[in-house]
Amino acid sequence: MTAAPEQISTTDVVFSTKTAVRAGAVALLCLTSACATQNPEARAAGEIFDPYENTNRGIHKFNVAVDRYAFRPASKGYVAIVPPDMVTAFSNFAENLSMPGNAVNYLLQGDLKMAGTATARFMINTVLGVGGFGDAASDFGVAETRTDFGETLHAWGAGEGAYVELPLLGPSTSRDAVGTLVDFFTNPIGALENNPVENIDIYAEVVDRLGQRGTYSDTVDSILYDSADSYAQGRLIYLQNRRFELGQEDATSEVDPFELDTGGF
Repeated sequence: MTAAPEQISTTDVVFSTKTAVRAGAVALLCLTSACATQNPEARAAGEIFDPYENTNRGIHKFNVAVDRYAFRPASKGYVAIVPPDMVTAFSNFAENLSMPGNAVNYLLQGDLKMAGTATARFMINTVLGVGGFGDAASDFGVAETRTDFGETLHAWGAGEGAYVELPLLGPSTSRDAVGTLVDFFTNPIGALENNPVENIDIYAEVVDRLGQRGTYSDTVDSILYDSADSYAQGRLIYLQNRRFELGQEDATSEVDPFELDTGGF
């Protein structure tokens, strides 16, 4: 008798995806831990440090192809079918799952107040926000929080490092790429035994990104497909906004992609 083909579950696929992403992040960490450093005078003058530009542009070309033929049409279909309130609810759910990890990072940064805020948002939205689909915490005046291990490294004095573009994830820096790797492991939800939300974080993240890509489709399209140099445009937007988030540049230097002239760069 011919043996029946082995059934592959969705959980197996998600686990394999996580493993592949983590392996890729480890490889990236090895790459970005090389000794490439920027001249302090060049950094002070605002020059972009991109020693891996040829490789980055190859990855960018791959990312644009994935967006054009897969992610873009999927996101447009998603926002066309799913009501806006549900898109927002799924986004709230994904954000709520990130709160325990945010709390850990704030503790590592020495910011006890924000760690408490992230914990409060998670508890309130989980209980009163129907598992996080609602944002009851904002109704109670609890401020929104967002951080990551890249910001933790910044708080510890780590430099920005070289600009890198990550497969599927997009623009980053050496420091933030390491942060992306560590953030896979620092969310306490993932450490729970008999975890009732095992692997749901990656589902939530994908759905959230679909919603954002579909909602802001025109803006993203203008950057990726209407720019004379979409790689340089995306690099500029990412670096200036990231530096603004970390308090390295004032508000006047922030690039708003919704107001950016994308006719050329």
